[in-house]
Amino acid sequence: MKTVNFTEMKSGTKDEYLLLDKYEQEYINGTADRILNFIKGLTATLEGYKVSRLEHSLQTATRAYKDKADEEMVVAALLHDIGDELAPLNHSEYAAAVLKPYVSKKTHWIIEKHGEFQMYYYAHHLGKNKNQRDKYKDHEYYNDAVNFCEKWDQASFDPNYKSMTLEDFSPMVKRIFSRKPYSLL
Repeated sequence: MKTVNFTEMKSGTKDEYLLLDKYEQEYINGTADRILNFIKGLTATLEGYKVSRLEHSLQTATRAYKDKADEEMVVAALLHDIGDELAPLNHSEYAAAVLKPYVSKKTHWIIEKHGEFQMYYYAHHLGKNKNQRDKYKDHEYYNDAVNFCEKWDQASFDPNYKSMTLEDFSPMVKRIFSRKPYSLL
């Protein structure tokens, strides 16, 4: 593989940056495969849950799919917790950042905020504000986020639920991540 000669970015030439851009585009084209490989590895879980993170993700996406959510939202449901591994304190924002170039403003917002919306189900047990989501009450996507959490996310910890497989979702992930990024439209 050809490499650049510079050791400081400010010294790079146009030809070197064109080369790097070519490599970057090839790398970007592999994003869906890297995401699928990553999510395949989510077979462990935090202590105490009855299902793995992978199974939780599959259940959430399966519920969205069965509810006839659009493909973008099904993929977002599958990936909504991918931040748990590397960003447990802001996993929602992490997942939303991964999805942002490829999904609508609405889908991005729902995924970005779902962690706060999920607090509705447990925060009061920990002496925290279960109504954290109320600060978004007037937001245009508030009810969509409530529904995401109520119908799909919070209900997806059932070891007896029959989920679709990651292979079932793979073509959807590949289609979403092969879209032209929204920022370029």
